[in-house]
Amino acid sequence: MRSDRLPMYGWLVAQAISLLGTRVSMLAIPWLVLTTTGSATQTGVVAAVELTPLVLFKAVGGPLVDRLGPRRVALTCDALSLFVVGAIPLAHAAGALSFPLLLVLVALAGTLRGPGDAATGALIPALAEGAGVRYERITGLSSAIERGASMAGAALAGGLIAIVGPAAAITVDAISFGVCAVILAVATAGLPVVEREVKEEPTSYAVELAEGWRFLRKDAVLMSLSLMVAATNLLDLAWSAVLMPVWAKETGAGAGALGLVFAVWAGASMGGSVVAAAFGERLPRFPTYVAAFLITGLPRFLVYAVGSPLWVILLTSVVGGCASGFLNPVLGAVIFERIPKHLLGRVSSLNTALCWSLMPFGGILGGVLVSQLGYVSAVVIVGIGYFVATMAPALLPSFRGMERVPVQPEVRPAGSPSPAG
Repeated sequence: MRSDRLPMYGWLVAQAISLLGTRVSMLAIPWLVLTTTGSATQTGVVAAVELTPLVLFKAVGGPLVDRLGPRRVALTCDALSLFVVGAIPLAHAAGALSFPLLLVLVALAGTLRGPGDAATGALIPALAEGAGVRYERITGLSSAIERGASMAGAALAGGLIAIVGPAAAITVDAISFGVCAVILAVATAGLPVVEREVKEEPTSYAVELAEGWRFLRKDAVLMSLSLMVAATNLLDLAWSAVLMPVWAKETGAGAGALGLVFAVWAGASMGGSVVAAAFGERLPRFPTYVAAFLITGLPRFLVYAVGSPLWVILLTSVVGGCASGFLNPVLGAVIFERIPKHLLGRVSSLNTALCWSLMPFGGILGGVLVSQLGYVSAVVIVGIGYFVATMAPALLPSFRGMERVPVQPEVRPAGSPSPAG
């Protein structure tokens, strides 16, 4: 193993641990609320209270990442998250976890995840440069880890909740933050630091944030990608949070089939991401983008709309999931190549926040469509919307700019010295 790739591998391991813990918490916290309050409304409120500051602080935390450096921000947020998330099971065990206190703690957790996630992602260019790999390689591996964590985390959460209860299961998420911080601190200790751009006049936080927004707004490719992903995240959440459970209930397939479909999709997507990590840099980006979204998009919805049997749905999940695994490596590489290093924190944070901005409305959209138009019409409308959202940017001539490579980390021969020395 090359020593200059240790930071990249350490970062990937830390990502795996952090994402696994987060997936456990995503199931354990709602279950804790449901079992202690019996209220679906309060369960929804908890999710909204965590997600809202997460998106907000992703948007406004970028200049902080640029000022302090992504490594320092990522480590600080992970360390603080250990105590904030860990306070939930501790307060529950002491009989002091009231609903208002839970809202405060999940809001703080979301506040820390916003800049923390942005800072972790902002480390990618330095990691790729230090390891001498293309962006497609590291974003592909990261995507594979994310898909694998989604699959394994759901299974782990179910087992832990059944055996030790939801409060104790949340402890796993808290511990994961601490372990992640230690691994990341050790692995990235020698990572090169991106120097801030020298300006003649000092600037305020608001000016730096506005500078990041101007850059994002003026880059047609980045802005198109951000709006497209915001729309697909909205529709994906409507599909997963509402349309899929309704399908399982109305067809009699049940929760077992629902879990099986999600697991097959996640596993296939993980496999696609691994292949993309290995060969993605050789693929033309624009055709890969179009083909992957055509395969993973509309067909996924049509098989439910026409009442396909489970084996057809699972086959579609394998094909569509595999195709979806090629998307994040391509889109991630485009994003990191187009952002100047001194603007990386603020622009990538704004990009991510914009991508997440419509997610709180996904469940509402799915519920309204089903209640007003019926399940089949809702699936068709969401599927067509997905097709339009993913293909519309491809009609812009400027979108072909995703093929050009303004900046790419240098690939050095084996044995050459690392930039970190």
